[in-house]
Amino acid sequence: DPDPSYDEVSGGGTGHAEAVQIVYDPARVSYAKLLDVFWHNIDPTVADRQFCDVGSQYRSAVFVHDAAQRQAAEASREAVRKALGVPVKTEIVEATRFHPAEAKHQDYAKQNPLRYRYYRTSCGRDARLDEIWGPQSPGHPSHE
Repeated sequence: DPDPSYDEVSGGGTGHAEAVQIVYDPARVSYAKLLDVFWHNIDPTVADRQFCDVGSQYRSAVFVHDAAQRQAAEASREAVRKALGVPVKTEIVEATRFHPAEAKHQDYAKQNPLRYRYYRTSCGRDARLDEIWGPQSPGHPSHE
C-alpha cells in the first residue's frame, strides 16, 4: 500500500516501521544531540521490538537524509556499541517517504496521559532504560 494507515502499519506485514519524523533547526539543536536523545529513549540491543511491542514494525532505526547524517549516525551507533559492550541492533537506513499517522494517533502521550503512563509502566520501558543507561540518562522520566 503506497499510503498505509496507522492500523495497517501497527498490525505488521506492510514492511513499514513506526517512526517519528523530526524537523529541527540546527542552529538550536545539533544532529548529534538528537542522536544522543534517541539512543537514550530506546533499547538498541534488540531487533524487531521495543519494550513490549514486538514485530518488524517496531524495529529501531535512524532514517538518514544524506551522507553527513549517515556518518554521524554510524559513528554514534558505534559509540553506543562501545559504551554498552554489546551488539547494537538499530538500523541506519536511507529515509524514504514518511507517512504521517492519522490525527487521532498523533501526540498519544499528551492526548491520553493516563493510558500512556500505564503503557510505559506495564511494558517496563522506564525500568529497561534505567537498566541500559542508568537513571541519569536523557531518556529517564525525571528529564521529561
